[in-house]
Amino acid sequence: MGIMKSSYAMNMTKKIYILHGWTYSLDKWQKFSNLLKQAGFDPVFLQIPGLTEKSDEIWNIEKYSKWLGDKIGSSKAVLLGHSNGGRIAAYFTSINPKRVEKLILIDSAGIYHKDIYIQIKRFVFGTLSKVGKKITSSDSMKNFLYFLAGERDYQKATPNMKLSMVNLSHHDLTPFLEKITVPTLIIWGKDDRITPVADGKIMQKLIKNSKLKVIDSARHSPFFTHPKEVIKIIKNDF
Repeated sequence: MGIMKSSYAMNMTKKIYILHGWTYSLDKWQKFSNLLKQAGFDPVFLQIPGLTEKSDEIWNIEKYSKWLGDKIGSSKAVLLGHSNGGRIAAYFTSINPKRVEKLILIDSAGIYHKDIYIQIKRFVFGTLSKVGKKITSSDSMKNFLYFLAGERDYQKATPNMKLSMVNLSHHDLTPFLEKITVPTLIIWGKDDRITPVADGKIMQKLIKNSKLKVIDSARHSPFFTHPKEVIKIIKNDF
């Protein structure tokens, strides 16, 4: 069996569809992309509407899922999602198990938290997205509220993408994780302060056919800081 797996890895270039997190540029992904290619993979970076692809629409998890389905077509796909991209990939996989061959989640978003900090964050997001400029005419005050919410990315977002972020942050992925049946690799930075490693452990527990690999000294984006280690983990899992 091991010989067959090794032969397959050497003779086939595996396409991986990559869903980035909440970012407006893929420049920082270039090194990771190059290393993936050297490892024998074919990375396909999807331009996510409202972020790396322009969109004036308001998005939610269902709409992103339909968009993803249109992007990958009818053949079974390998999906890799980071942070919010992981949320989209996991949700899509839960409702379309026959369209996904393998799921890779890196410091994925999606676990709904009820602690006071997260509730404050959601309140600030919701308030700012609804009242916009009415809340205050002071840029410094608005910046303080963004700081309170802990999200610089929210500050940079367009009005409709702020509403999109609210939609996504209120969506609890937990009930959908148990529906994921495809082989799932979960990779996490041990020192992640945005989506804590405890979230990765919850996902590993709920997704039956899954394994969790934790990278020491890594934070929310281990593919930037520890790219060779991340790729080694991925390659060993094929």
